[in-house]
Amino acid sequence: MSTVALIGLVSLLVSESRMQALLLPLVAFSAGSLMGGAFLHLIPEAVEARGAGSLTFVAVLAGFALFFLLEQFLEWHHGHALSPPAKAPVTYLILLADGLHNFIGGLAIGASFVVSVQVGLITWIAAAAHEVPQELGDFAILRHGGWRRAPALLANVASALTIVPGGLLAYYVSAELDTALLLAFAAGNFIYISASDLIPEVKRERILGRSLAHFGAFSAGILLILITRFALHS
Repeated sequence: MSTVALIGLVSLLVSESRMQALLLPLVAFSAGSLMGGAFLHLIPEAVEARGAGSLTFVAVLAGFALFFLLEQFLEWHHGHALSPPAKAPVTYLILLADGLHNFIGGLAIGASFVVSVQVGLITWIAAAAHEVPQELGDFAILRHGGWRRAPALLANVASALTIVPGGLLAYYVSAELDTALLLAFAAGNFIYISASDLIPEVKRERILGRSLAHFGAFSAGILLILITRFALHS
């Protein structure tokens, strides 16, 4: 599962100038997949598990608010640094959010394998289908935020490895496990990153054609998550 994060290797097949031209569309695509993942996958799963009570949506707001606080701290820290930052604060947030998301994915996959191998494989396929666009978009965000190719790739893989402790934890405590609030919390993380950092980044474009292309990439991110969810649920 963690090898999905290596999808950023496709950037080695294109020139640096071509990669730079693709970064903003990929950031827009990632914004859409994050929004789609939050509203079409994480929140519905949390509501299905716990119901549409206030606590579920408090967890969403808590995830949003915590990442707002974290980014404020990172901005303050960079503002007080002796030298200007080489990497944008949002890149650290995306790695943190991806690590949390993969940890939760590990919980779901590990618990489902306890039920049966078939259920476990279906859960893994669902998780992998969601990871492909997200990991490619995350790599684009790291590159756009000032990371070089190799460190960005390694950081993406490291954040993906949190799926391992999540899976092991689920296997050993599956009877008492309730991941609904964690799913809602992660949804809040995704909404904050998409709405606060990624969308403002791509909407600065003043050329109409490029703006429409970015909106198309954003819509494609949402559409892919929607198609994946419907296909796997059916």
